[in-house]
Amino acid sequence: MSQFTNLTERRTSIDDIFDTLHEDIVTLKLMPGTKISEAEIANQFSVSRQPVRDAFSRLGNLGLLLIRPQKATVVRKFSIPEIFHARFVRTAIEVEVLRTAVLKWSDTDTTPIRENMKQQVAAVKAQDTDRFHGLDYEFHKLLCAAAGFEMAFETIAEMKTKVDRLCRLSLEEPTEMKVLLEDHERILSGLDSNDFSALETVIRTHLARLDSVVEKVRLQHSEYFE
Repeated sequence: MSQFTNLTERRTSIDDIFDTLHEDIVTLKLMPGTKISEAEIANQFSVSRQPVRDAFSRLGNLGLLLIRPQKATVVRKFSIPEIFHARFVRTAIEVEVLRTAVLKWSDTDTTPIRENMKQQVAAVKAQDTDRFHGLDYEFHKLLCAAAGFEMAFETIAEMKTKVDRLCRLSLEEPTEMKVLLEDHERILSGLDSNDFSALETVIRTHLARLDSVVEKVRLQHSEYFE
């Protein structure tokens, strides 16, 4: 189920369509540039075209679909300007999240984040990329909670949407999960030792790893980019 659907709200057919397509797009079951038909999706879910159109609109607002009048709707290709904008915004937020979290760390219940780390280790050992991706998402959400800025994660999640597909591609590399795990371990260590300087360095390095991923994917699959 997509993180963008609030479980406390009454679910609708729009939510079901949105969640299914969101998952298919971010997990690359639907690759960038793939045409997607309102009529086919409506038939798949046994609904009229209106809820499909509404779900498409939500996905378009997230930058995952390109909706063009009188032309086929397609899964949005990667936009380099949007990717680096998202990285810039996310870095600015996460640096401040860690600056605040380290001040509150001694009074924080760190059990959830330590359990998350144990599960990350297990996911890396099992080479379970889907599991690790979900735990990575939760790890950064827990950092926002530790800082007392849970709402900041809403912006981080929005920025992550613009790069999650590239992150999925990078996780196919055998060593990539291990590298990200080591970054997370250094973040936890910096919090435990009350070392903001180390925290700022590691979070900037962690988020900048996207640069090499973008370049590698562009060289191998230029057709995925606008």
